[in-house]
Amino acid sequence: MMKLDKDQIRMVIALFVVAAIAAILLATTDIITREPIAAAQKAALRQALQQVLPEHANDPQNDKITLANNNTVAVIYPAKDSAGHIAGLAWEVVAPDGYSGSIRILVGVRPDGSVFAIRVTRHQETPGLGDGIVKNHAWLASFVGQSLGSRIWKVKKDGGDFDQFTGATITPRAVVKAVKGALEFFKQQKTAIFARLASAKMNHQAGGAHE
Repeated sequence: MMKLDKDQIRMVIALFVVAAIAAILLATTDIITREPIAAAQKAALRQALQQVLPEHANDPQNDKITLANNNTVAVIYPAKDSAGHIAGLAWEVVAPDGYSGSIRILVGVRPDGSVFAIRVTRHQETPGLGDGIVKNHAWLASFVGQSLGSRIWKVKKDGGDFDQFTGATITPRAVVKAVKGALEFFKQQKTAIFARLASAKMNHQAGGAHE
């Protein structure tokens, strides 16, 4: 077995100490920043939910439910009026076929299956072209009030009813497709969603009665 001389031993010890200090610093930084990052993410989601849900008296993040369907997990945020009735629901969908990568979209839907509003929460599209999915407010407004049967869910270049952007068709095409998918999901899972919400409400009331 090869023996280490004193210099080599000192080097090994020094490397070990440096690695240990680096690990401690990384762990400390993670602990210090974890809560502020989580709080910032929660605040950003709250703001986005305010934009895609009807006026409500509850905290949708506190009343969220999770629904698994065909290897897809949807976190659904309900908006409730002062009487506890569902005024709208929102969840995030992903358009995997954006021009520069995946696009994450928060879709707000009324109980009748029509769109209340949509907001893109994350994208990597080209500034001045594909980023119209965030900045083109008229285009975003064209989704409001639409349902599966009220529009042909394609961009006009493909024979549909939704505008594309000058020099950018792939990006709006991806968003339109994803929003249509969200409405199809709601149509298929509406009964299950409302059953889960009713069950969650009953459990909450039962828990409150025992406190």
